[in-house]
Amino acid sequence: MEILVTYASRHGSTAEVAEAVATVLGEQGHRTDLRAARGVAGLGAYDAVVLGGALYMGRLHADARHFLVRHRDELARMPVAVFAMGPTDLEERHVAEARGELDRALHHVPEVRPLAVTVFGGVIDPAALHFPLNRMKPADARDWDAIRGWAAGLAAGLRDAGVAGHHAGS
Repeated sequence: MEILVTYASRHGSTAEVAEAVATVLGEQGHRTDLRAARGVAGLGAYDAVVLGGALYMGRLHADARHFLVRHRDELARMPVAVFAMGPTDLEERHVAEARGELDRALHHVPEVRPLAVTVFGGVIDPAALHFPLNRMKPADARDWDAIRGWAAGLAAGLRDAGVAGHHAGS
C-alpha cells in the first residue's frame, strides 16, 4: 500500500509528528511518501492519505484546509486519516475543544469521511513567535507513545480493511 502522509505546519512540530506517523506506517509494511500539503499536486499514485494540520486560533492550518478542498473528490474515494496538533496540554477539556475545531474544519468537506481522526498535543516555542505571542510559556504536549500507537493502529486498520491496491483512479 502506498500512503501519502502530508502535513500543514508553520513551525515544524506537525511535520515532526507526520514524520513519526510515516515511520510507523513504514515499519508496519506500508510504503509512505511524506510531503508538505502545499506541494501535493494529485493523489492518483496513492492508496490512502494521512493529513496532519496544526490548529491556530481555533482554525485548522490554511494549507490543510486548502488540501482538503482541492482534493475532495479524490479523498472521497480513498481511505483518509486526519490528525491535528492543538492544545498545549492534554487536559481533557482542551483536547475536546481542539477536536471540535478539527471537526468543524472537516464539516466543510462532507465528501471526505476519514476513517480515523485524532488530536495530539501541540508545541509552543516562544522564540519562533512574534509579539505578543512570544511572551507565552514554552510547552510541548506531544505524547510520542500515543502518536506511535495511533499510527500503528491506523496501519493495522488499513491492512485489515483490505485497502491495499485501492487507487483513487480505480
